[in-house]
Amino acid sequence: MAASLIDAARACLAAASPDDKVAATHVAADAFRRGGLVIDADAPAPRPIAMPGRPPRPHLVHPRELPRRGFGSDEGRAAFIHAIAHIEFNAIDLGWDAVYRFRGMPAQYYADWVMVADDEARHFTMLRTRLQAMGFDYGDFGAHNGLWEMAEKTAHDVLARMALVPRVLEARGLDVTPGMIVKLRALGDHATADILEVILREEIAHVAAGSRWFRWCCERDGIDPEPRFRELLVEYARAVLHGPFNVDARSAAGFSEDELAALVQISG
Repeated sequence: MAASLIDAARACLAAASPDDKVAATHVAADAFRRGGLVIDADAPAPRPIAMPGRPPRPHLVHPRELPRRGFGSDEGRAAFIHAIAHIEFNAIDLGWDAVYRFRGMPAQYYADWVMVADDEARHFTMLRTRLQAMGFDYGDFGAHNGLWEMAEKTAHDVLARMALVPRVLEARGLDVTPGMIVKLRALGDHATADILEVILREEIAHVAAGSRWFRWCCERDGIDPEPRFRELLVEYARAVLHGPFNVDARSAAGFSEDELAALVQISG
C-alpha cells in the first residue's frame, strides 16, 4: 500500500536543517507524482499549528530590528539574497502545511501545494548556492517570521489561508522583484538577477494556485469572493499591505479588478 501524503507532509514540516527539509521535500514530491503517496481520507485530525522544524539560525527578530542595507556592497546584496532565501524556506513549510492541515479538499488541491513546496525548495537551494558563492550562508543574517505568523492566524480556515498567505504575503514578491532585478543587473550581478527571473516567473503560478483555491472555497461555501477578500484584507492584512502593486503579474495570478482596487484602497 502506498504511504500517506499527510504523513509525508508532516515529516517535511518537522525536518529542521535546510538540507534535510529540501531533501525530504524533493523525495516526497517525487513519490507523490509517481503515485507512491496517497491522500489518506482516514488520517487523524491535524495537530494544532506550531513552529515547523527550523535550524538554530537565522535568529528571528521583529522586522523593524533588521538593518536596512543597500545593494552597493557585497554584504548588502548578500543580506538581500538571504532575506529572499528565508522567504523561500518559509514557503516550503507553507506549501506542506497547506497539504497537511486542510482535509477533504479535491485531489488537485494537494497536487498544487505539493508542486509549490517542491518549487520553493528548489528556489531556496538556488539562492543558498548563490549566497555560498559570495562567501555567506543561510543563517548568517537575521530574519523575521511574518509568513509563518500569518499561517498561524489562518490555521483554522482554508479559505482565509488561501486568501492571505499566497495572495497577500507571497504575492508581495510579484510587486518588488522586477525592480530588484533591474537594480541587480545595473550593478552587474546577473547571477542573482537570473535566479530572481526564474522565481518571479514561477511564483505567478503559486499565487494563481492561491487564487484558484480561494475562489473554489468561496463557491463551496456560497460566498461572494470579492467582498470576502476585502473583508479578510481589513481583518488580517492592513498592516502588511504595501503598494505599488504589479497589476500585470497579479492579474496573471488570478486577481480581479475589484480585488486589485481593494489592495490599493486598503494599503493607502
